[in-house]
Amino acid sequence: MKKIGIVITDGVGYRNFVLSDFISEAKKNFQEVVILSCIPAQVYSSECDNIKIIELDIFEENYLNWFFRKLKEVAHLQLHKNKNFGIYDNFLANKSKAKNIRGFSTRFIYFLTNYLHSEIWINRFFFLQCLSFKHKKITRDYKKILNAESFDLLFFTHQRPIFIAPIAYEAEQLKIPTASFIFSWDNIASKGRMAANFDYFLVWSELMKNELIEFYPNIKPENIEVVGTPQFEPYVLERYFISKEEFFKKFNLNITKKTICFSCGDITTSKNDELYIETIANFISKKDIPDVNFIVRTSPAEDPIRFKKIADSYSNIIWNYPKWDLTRNDHPELWSQRVPSKEDLIDLRALINFSDLNINMLSTMSLDFITFDKPIINPVFGSKNNKLYDDQRFLNYKHIQYLVNSQATTIVKSEEELLKAIIVDLNDPRKQLKARQELYTLEIGKPLENTSKRIVQSLRFGK
Repeated sequence: MKKIGIVITDGVGYRNFVLSDFISEAKKNFQEVVILSCIPAQVYSSECDNIKIIELDIFEENYLNWFFRKLKEVAHLQLHKNKNFGIYDNFLANKSKAKNIRGFSTRFIYFLTNYLHSEIWINRFFFLQCLSFKHKKITRDYKKILNAESFDLLFFTHQRPIFIAPIAYEAEQLKIPTASFIFSWDNIASKGRMAANFDYFLVWSELMKNELIEFYPNIKPENIEVVGTPQFEPYVLERYFISKEEFFKKFNLNITKKTICFSCGDITTSKNDELYIETIANFISKKDIPDVNFIVRTSPAEDPIRFKKIADSYSNIIWNYPKWDLTRNDHPELWSQRVPSKEDLIDLRALINFSDLNINMLSTMSLDFITFDKPIINPVFGSKNNKLYDDQRFLNYKHIQYLVNSQATTIVKSEEELLKAIIVDLNDPRKQLKARQELYTLEIGKPLENTSKRIVQSLRFGK
């Protein structure tokens, strides 16, 4: 392996593979490193000095591209929906009642895939999807790039974005080996079909490897490598350390008080966050819990405007708005164009390290705080039987069931349970320490130290 192409699909890929040690390790182990970027080229920092960066044109689907992709994805959901609640929930969420061409087409797709949803049919639909974009100018342009660069390996930092399908297809046609990193803990057992076919896969853990084999039976186990995840590697890199004094001064926190952090999800899955934040703020105002610092970190995937009313109403809340800049507005998936700053990663590491308790609605931030052995509470007040958004249904998702069964966090379904859990965790933060360590081993699989080195070594030798 002499020359590697790295496809950075979005801002999270930038964080995981540019702000970690991955680029420096890749430069040590490959004669040439080229980044194929789905975000603007000007965002890349000093870590990418002496690296060629090719900004890829934006792939936008036409109707046929969408139709065959949707066939493939819904067929995958049909195949697995009866044995996996997360897949079933996505299956229901993708239905449409719209009275337009895509609404009618979606209903036809659901009807057709009710009968045609085997792996054979899924691959046939993917073949048709590839035919639908094969002759588009942008696909031909991707082919020219791949021909000109002559990569020994093309590495995709995310397996799901729809806009990587054409370049992955052209790599397959040119017989360029491809590898993909599985992006997040919920991507296999709760999400839809991968965007393309790849030759090799890098996964977080043995658990994720087994899930990949279960949902993609054509993948050979020997082509899957367990490497951990670079998502958390910056937490052990010295360049992202600041002192407690620096952090508390920056956010105007009282260093003599304990600190509760609430970390938000985005509006699509975490619609009750405003309720949870207001409930905790009221606990503090009424002195139901000891006087603490209360800091809220909003989701970097969205504008925090939905919290403005609460921010204006409660002076006892400190806000951490992630410094993720929206780098372009003319993209079909705007979330992918939000790119983090180094400053934000420093803030996040300090927030996790110096908070005494985290509260979040079943987000991946539970794993972030577990890496620092912090107690975590997961509120889910909404159910089918009340007027709130039903976030209790997520307890049936496979990746969340592992969390629930581990008892590494405290699941609460009411204000009373939340209040009790906060008091208990502030007084005894180590009571779930063993369970947290066991969940860490299950989900992350490898030590945070040298994660990038493991990934690069795997890629260097063909995985």
